[in-house]
Amino acid sequence: MNEVSPAIPASGEERHATWLELFFDLVAVAGVAQIAHLLHGEPGAADLGLYVLLFLAFWTAWVCFTLYGNVAGEGTHVRTVLAAMFGMAVMAAAVPGVHAGENSQARALALAYVVIRILANRVWRHRREILVDWPAAQMSLGVIPWIVSLWAHEPVRYWLWALGIALDLYVTFTVSARDIIENRRAQDQGEKTPSRLREAVLPVSVAAPDAGHLSERLGLFVIIVLGEGVAQVVEAASEAPWNRRLYGLAAAAFFLLVALWSLSFRHGYAGVPYLTARSLPARAALPLHCFLSGCLAALAAGLGAAAEHLDTLPDSTRWLLCSSLAGYFLLTGIAALRQPLGARRWLLSVVLPCGTVPLLIAGAGAGLGTVAVVWLLVAVTLWPTFYESRRAKRLGANARPGT
Repeated sequence: MNEVSPAIPASGEERHATWLELFFDLVAVAGVAQIAHLLHGEPGAADLGLYVLLFLAFWTAWVCFTLYGNVAGEGTHVRTVLAAMFGMAVMAAAVPGVHAGENSQARALALAYVVIRILANRVWRHRREILVDWPAAQMSLGVIPWIVSLWAHEPVRYWLWALGIALDLYVTFTVSARDIIENRRAQDQGEKTPSRLREAVLPVSVAAPDAGHLSERLGLFVIIVLGEGVAQVVEAASEAPWNRRLYGLAAAAFFLLVALWSLSFRHGYAGVPYLTARSLPARAALPLHCFLSGCLAALAAGLGAAAEHLDTLPDSTRWLLCSSLAGYFLLTGIAALRQPLGARRWLLSVVLPCGTVPLLIAGAGAGLGTVAVVWLLVAVTLWPTFYESRRAKRLGANARPGT
């Protein structure tokens, strides 16, 4: 019978991303850029669906090895991480072909994803550790539809990919540590080992992620996504005529990205606004980080498209920009719910208006110019900071003697 040993305590030294991890994150830069390009032009429902699907798959592959490096530390196998890095590079390179309906690129992307997930499963088996915070990294249920998709064609393959992602989310939210241990025990007993070893005690420890290091890695991913917003605007501006409209849009896009950076890092944790280290369990915080990063990447694509339509925005682009920002703020409401004080007031005064006003702009802003739309989104994004500033002054005045 397997035993669960207690987690090894941290050394107490503050860890930072290693050169290998920073090198690994370069693939995330390429992947986010390729996936964001799916929303260029005037994206339709099919483009948006493919964007969501591929972003979730790419983020899942990235986080599996981010968590591995976080737990393994100096014991990280460089070759394994580099192999996963190569697989993610293949995924990123295949994205345009998948969008164009090329079967060879779609199969290459699916095969690379399957290999990455198998590698992730193997590293945890070799370490004899249970990753309670993200069980999908060491369970292969969600990989099965991706394997089947190697022999499927569109649109069936896309539904199989979506099923695989859905199964991973199901495992994440429903499988307990005891379930993972029982699954590992069944796998160990099923291995072809001598009978005298099959009954041996095989200790399994619960992996204990380094919260500070994980926050840094997750934050770096958000920085990559915000940087993609800058890259999108710069790329579009380099091909557009330089006039007053472009200058106004460039300034508005810059202030919008700075305001989002401030919310995500000066008032947040791991790139998620108003999240603290222990306000949410990792099983909830990691998907929250994924969905919020997806909204920011879609916003980055919308800013790039805005620079290509300086007069007025197409309806699809306006909805992409506004709904992405609305999704960002509505997701922050999940983190705000865990705040001990003032959560209800915060939701009503900040999350609700910031989540609904962009949707109103999207629905009623057909007559607005491109620059005006982006500046309105800047005003929405600055409202939380303005609200916090006023609230701090009010609390400071009430705390003075004699007031």
